Amino acid sequence: MFAHFSAAALNHLLLQNGWALPRLARFAGKTAQFSIAPFSFAYTVLPDGTLLSADPASNIDARCVIAPSLLPRLATHDELAHAAIQSTGDAALLAEIFFLSRNLHWDVAEDLSRVTGDITAERIVQTVQSKQHQLVTSASNLAQATAEYWTEEKPLLSKPTQINTFMQQVDTLRDDIARLEQRIKRLTSNPEK
Repeated sequence: MFAHFSAAALNHLLLQNGWALPRLARFAGKTAQFSIAPFSFAYTVLPDGTLLSADPASNIDARCVIAPSLLPRLATHDELAHAAIQSTGDAALLAEIFFLSRNLHWDVAEDLSRVTGDITAERIVQTVQSKQHQLVTSASNLAQATAEYWTEEKPLLSKPTQINTFMQQVDTLRDDIARLEQRIKRLTSNPEK
């Protein structure tokens, strides 16, 4: 049941992004399986580029194993999360799946306008985006203030310039010790000098 619902949701997303259908249609007849513990879903690409729910035990051309902990990171388009997905099978199909996962965008306002009307839907989306931007800005400001507090007020952390200066001093000391060791070796091996 959920597999059919997820296929319908993915098809809706693909139809909203019409450019994606011809790209996916090149893989007509191929099946991709997605495992997100404890669930497993498979979809077969149809000739028009839409998806049909398939049996996960069927002939699979590409597999993606996604750890549940990666889902929030994938939702925020974290590139490192994409790299953590375990994938096997048809490399071209996998490349297309990853490309689509990065570039498909849900037109929330379009779907919401069916319930609330166009103007209200746009205002709701703008409000949510504004609040999201405020949240990100506030989190960034808090992180900067905390870092400044721990480097300036209560120096628990070092500034990059302080670390670089320290590393240069360590390098100079290491070189001086190496020269001193060489000089001691020369003096002890040739006592007349």
